[in-house]
Parts: sequence; C-alpha cells; structure tokens
Amino acid sequence: MPTNTRIVGLFPDLLGHGGVQEAGRQSAAALAAIATPRGWETEYLALNSPAGANTLTVRDRTISFTGFQRAKIQFVLATLRASRAGTPLIFAGHPNLAQAASLARRFVPNLKIVVATHGIDVWQPLSLSRRRALLKADVVLAPSSYTARKLVSTQDVPESKIQCIAWPLEPEFLKLAAAPSQLPPPANFPPQGPVILAVGRWAATERYKGADDLIVATAKLRAKHPTLSLVLVGTGDDVPRLKQIAASQSLTSSGAIVFLENLPRPELAACYARSDVFALPSTGEGFGIVYLEAMAFAKPVIGVASGGTLDLIRDGTNGLLVAPPKENAVPLYEALDRLLSDLALRNYLGRNGTAIVASEYSVSAFEQTLQGVVTKLLG
Repeated sequence: MPTNTRIVGLFPDLLGHGGVQEAGRQSAAALAAIATPRGWETEYLALNSPAGANTLTVRDRTISFTGFQRAKIQFVLATLRASRAGTPLIFAGHPNLAQAASLARRFVPNLKIVVATHGIDVWQPLSLSRRRALLKADVVLAPSSYTARKLVSTQDVPESKIQCIAWPLEPEFLKLAAAPSQLPPPANFPPQGPVILAVGRWAATERYKGADDLIVATAKLRAKHPTLSLVLVGTGDDVPRLKQIAASQSLTSSGAIVFLENLPRPELAACYARSDVFALPSTGEGFGIVYLEAMAFAKPVIGVASGGTLDLIRDGTNGLLVAPPKENAVPLYEALDRLLSDLALRNYLGRNGTAIVASEYSVSAFEQTLQGVVTKLLG
C-alpha cells in the first residue's frame, strides 16, 4: 500500500445535534482508528459546520476537520483537491454527499466510494442525479434491515453493494449510565411522580417523531396517573406548536410537561436515569440512537412498529411496539399505561435492553464492521 493512502470523510455536520450528526462523529472516529495504525492519512470535510478549521473529541480522540458553512461550491472543490492528492477512498456520510464523491472519481478513476445512509433520506425515490451518484458507490451502508430493503426496492441499489451496520452507543454515555445516582438532573426536572421521557429534534419537517401524540396521550393518562409528567428534550422550530398543544391539553398549567433544550450530556443522561419510560412514537426512524441511550439506562422503550425501530425494539423483550398513533392512538395509550402500572415489567424490559446494548451496539463491533468494508475496498 502506498504511503500516501488517504481516507477523505465527507459529512453534513460534525458539531450539531441529531442522529445523523452523531453517526458522523462515530464514523469519523472509527475511520481514524482504522487509518492511524496503518499509517494512512485522513481528511474530514463538513458541509454545514462553521467555516474553517474545527476540532471535536470523540472517545478521547481529537478529530480535526474543515467546515464550509453551507458553501457547497467550496465544499466540492475541497473534495476534488483532497481526492486528487492520491486518496483511494471517500466516505460520504450522507447520500446527498455522494454527488461530490462521484465527481471526484472522474479525476481519480481508481477512487473507492462508501456512502452511509440513515433511513428516511432514502425511503423515497431520490432525484435522478442523486440516485445516479448513489449507484456509483462501491458500498452503501444501511443502519437497519428496513433501510437496506428500501435501498433495493426504492433506489435500485444492488444487494451485493449493501452492508448493514448499526451505529454504536458512545462509550462516554455508557460511563454515565454506570453511575446514574451521581447525575444531577436539570433544575426544572419533575421532582416527583412517574416520568415519560422523549428525546429528539422537534422540527416542523420531522413531525413524524410523534411528540404531539405523546402530549395528547399524557393528558389522557393523567386521569389514571395524576402525578404523571412528560419531559421533552430537544430543540427545533416546532417547539412553539408543541407548547400550544400542551397548553390546550391543560398540561402546562398543571406543570405536567417540561421542555428542555440544549442540555449538556450529563444532564441529558440524568433525564434518562430519572425517567420511568422512554417513548418516541416516530414513524420515520432509520435507526434511533435515543432508544439505545434509554436502554443503556435500563429503561423500557416504546416505539412504532415501522422503519429502523423494528431492529432496535423487540416487542416484549426490551420494549413495546405500537401502531402509528395518527392511525390509531389507542395502542400508544395502552402501552404507556401498561408500563406505568407494572414496575416488574419495566425492570424486566430495562434489564434486557441494557444487555442488548452491551452485546450488539458497542463501538468495537461498529469499528470491526467498518474496518472490514474499508480494508476490503483498499485491497
């Protein structure tokens, strides 16, 4: 292998909140772990991150990268420069970035391309240009079996090109989960009573996550569980609408709902530790790292029986699966009521979830799978 072997990572954003961003950070760290002992170079470019040189720390590893503040032309030009420096492999951390990688191959014919998908981004037909770029990839990563099937049926990606790879849970989060009693909660976390927790990005474009359904269900549940509270952690432009719904359900005036934004990781971990049930009735999860976070804290999880959630939640083993609430709101209400009423069941599902996280969603398993993909492509 020549000494100038290089891996270029293309990412939408490496600093923001969300599953795609976390997957990007984990991928960047894994690629560095693969490249460093082999003497390979790495270069990371992030389209939407702040312009210029940036750094982040993942698993005690400092990752340097260049941000472009949404400047697409400069991002593409930087990709071309990096590939022409002798790079044999580009890792595109989102299908929308496959076009830049495909363009680079015109100048470096032996360039290998890996494209990571995340779920809903490939569940509907891509534009012709984006699909062509995706199909030119040597390997397409899918975080769940559902997304893998969608890549075949919707994007016409050959099965032989698809590699299922589950995103891992950050080891630092596991350390926090190992000592939950030491985690101080946010100042306005409910002081008493059972708590339903949901964590997500509450954006108008992502209303499929079902936060509004949780609000309505919580209001109905309080007739049976009068001290029940709902905690919604996350930011987004849909928060004002969710607050209006909460007020209309009399949750705001009774203090039965709490909105928390921009929490540092220890406070987020404390929310998991002090909750009783984690629920995210989303119909569009390609994977759902927040389910893993809740499972790490031995919390039972509730999700919709669709998409990547089916890979993470095993009904009756580590959580409960329900029908989409907007089609039938009763199953979500019944699942929440069942768990809130049965401590033994909550403990059983929680213990199983913790064991599943430890055995199937470790960083080492993720790195091993990605290493197999990269080293095979590089010969």
